[in-house]
Amino acid sequence: MADLLEQGAAFLDERRHTHLTRTVTYQRGADSVDLAATVGRTLFEQADESGFIRKVESRDFLFRRTDLVLGAIETLPKAGDRIREPDGAQTQVYEVMAPGGEPPFRFSDPYRKVLRIHTKHVATEGA
Repeated sequence: MADLLEQGAAFLDERRHTHLTRTVTYQRGADSVDLAATVGRTLFEQADESGFIRKVESRDFLFRRTDLVLGAIETLPKAGDRIREPDGAQTQVYEVMAPGGEPPFRFSDPYRKVLRIHTKHVATEGA
């Protein structure tokens, strides 16, 4: 039986998944899957070659680890994968990456059930 904190986390994740998501397409090469994702952001701080601190903002997508199935295999995000987000008549395209040697994703909960994927906007497609 799960502990009380794990039960609470599962309850909150169910509410997030039900009420705070939009459908996006996760793509790796020719494989893709539609996912219910919550949009967020992460602010990274990096020192440039002069020693000045530069702030870089990532558009993040949170979704359930078990939903990321490509080629019939549950997988984890990789740098270079793409996320396509519908935006009216256009589609915004984001590449999975993080600045300064940071990993491109992290688990968003202590039970490793929700992924937070860091991305950068790379293209706008459509009208």
